[in-house]
Amino acid sequence: MMLVLNGADGEGGGQILRTALSLAMITRTPFRIDNIRAKRKKPGLLRQHLACVRASVEISGAKATGAELGSQKLVFEPGEVRAGQYRFAIGSAGSTSLVFQTVLPALLVAKDESRVVFEGGTHNPSAPTFDYIKNVFLPVLGRMGAEVNVALHRPGFFPAGGGKWHAIIKPHDGLVPLTLDEAGPLVSKRVIATVANLSLGIAEREANKAAALLGWEQALTETRSVDADGTGNVLAVELAYEHVTEMVTGFGSIGMSAEAVAADVVQEVCDFLSVSAPVGPHLADQLLLPMALAKGGAFTTSSPTLHTRTSIAVIETFLPVEFTVAELGNGRWRISVTA
Repeated sequence: MMLVLNGADGEGGGQILRTALSLAMITRTPFRIDNIRAKRKKPGLLRQHLACVRASVEISGAKATGAELGSQKLVFEPGEVRAGQYRFAIGSAGSTSLVFQTVLPALLVAKDESRVVFEGGTHNPSAPTFDYIKNVFLPVLGRMGAEVNVALHRPGFFPAGGGKWHAIIKPHDGLVPLTLDEAGPLVSKRVIATVANLSLGIAEREANKAAALLGWEQALTETRSVDADGTGNVLAVELAYEHVTEMVTGFGSIGMSAEAVAADVVQEVCDFLSVSAPVGPHLADQLLLPMALAKGGAFTTSSPTLHTRTSIAVIETFLPVEFTVAELGNGRWRISVTA
């Protein structure tokens, strides 16, 4: 039976397609999606979304109709997921992290280990950065039984791209349910400011301003200049707790001062801290699918976004699971899943 999805539902973005691709490969369920990214300024498949489709086709031997730039309709008919050596190049500064998160669930259930090289953007606005994937997402996934090792070869910033990294994904017998209601004590904290082909002074101003606004010592700041195609600037604040790590990221842009970048990041950090929930809004999105595949689990987070609720709806379309989203008060919510 072929499932029919409407890409205009909910938040109407690319996550509907990516989640559908992941689950279609795992369950061997074909689907058709109409109105892809209907609520975006440029609807249809962009390069990074097309890269997700093509990567899914390659690892599952799928047949895809409508897999072309700008297409707003796609029919995807997966075959058996195959472990192996893969290279997925977006051909732009599009997010490699989103391609990784699309193929990861399927390769985790493959029969053998896979090594996947990703080329394109590694530090993109509106997508998890490589650092976020490595330091925030994968450690939680590891607690659920997944063994995934990643290494960055070269960063890639918007708009030049040119980044490269790899992931080694080992198969497993099934994810273990995880409950994440408490972060535990704070283990470490730091501010990391990075520039590429820009003055290191920009990174220093960002890091120092962020630390000052947070009331942290300057010794907790790190600044670095990296080799990359084109220019780039990213500021991250990392809070590592016993059970989970949160990372808030901001990007420099033309006409925006280093101090303004720092202020925006610190505001988001303060928003996270004010709720006293272990799981931030971005990690909440990323934990939905693993927990559904584990057939159980729960976490406490802030008010669920439309993005989160849309992902839940897509997952429930493919899998015999049910999510419960309950308000706890004081800005805290609990999301749980049962099979």
